[in-house]
Amino acid sequence: MSKKSDAMKDELQKKTLHAKIKTDELKAKTLVKQEEIKNNAIEVKKGALKKTADAKDSAIMKTAEIKETTTNKTAEIKENASERSAEFKGNAEKTRKQAEGMINEFISSLKDKQEEFGKTIADYTAGEKLLTDVINTENSIIIKTDLPPLTKEDVNVNITEDSVEIIAKFEEKDENLEFIKNERNYGETVRIIPLPVIIDVKKASANFVDSVLTIELPKVQKEKINVKIE
Repeated sequence: MSKKSDAMKDELQKKTLHAKIKTDELKAKTLVKQEEIKNNAIEVKKGALKKTADAKDSAIMKTAEIKETTTNKTAEIKENASERSAEFKGNAEKTRKQAEGMINEFISSLKDKQEEFGKTIADYTAGEKLLTDVINTENSIIIKTDLPPLTKEDVNVNITEDSVEIIAKFEEKDENLEFIKNERNYGETVRIIPLPVIIDVKKASANFVDSVLTIELPKVQKEKINVKIE
């Protein structure tokens, strides 16, 4: 009986020891697992911190890049605006000069037209009643005008290279008379005759015979030069 009891006691001790070993192994495994979990947590935390730092650096770099791009774009926009402003000013100045040129040209043309109109009116009002013949010959232009009852002292002739001005002084008109028809010349009458060719003013001559004024205007002869052929 004592042997059986000792055997059971030994068996119980073995089981208890085995259980203790198992418990120690489990505890050791648990400690190892906890250490692994702790290390993994540290690694995860390190990774998270690294990703956070990388994200922060990336955000800073992106911000700097955006800022630089914005600055460059702003400078480019300012430069384009400045160029466009300069171009606009240049076009405005060009347009202003063109407008001034057109206005000046119009004014000049208007002045020329006014002068031409004034001459036409002067010819019509002052000289149309001086009946005149203009004759073109080979070497000269001859002008004949009937001026009765004037004398040569009543007539004045002015000559340029391209026109002749005849001034005739008739008797003054009696303003107290009531005219039914008025075709005679009165007072100072002027006739300007444009010439078709350039004349030699220094060789011009005029005579007044039987109330007929005759003006002879020699043409300017073109000089011919013989060129020697070598």
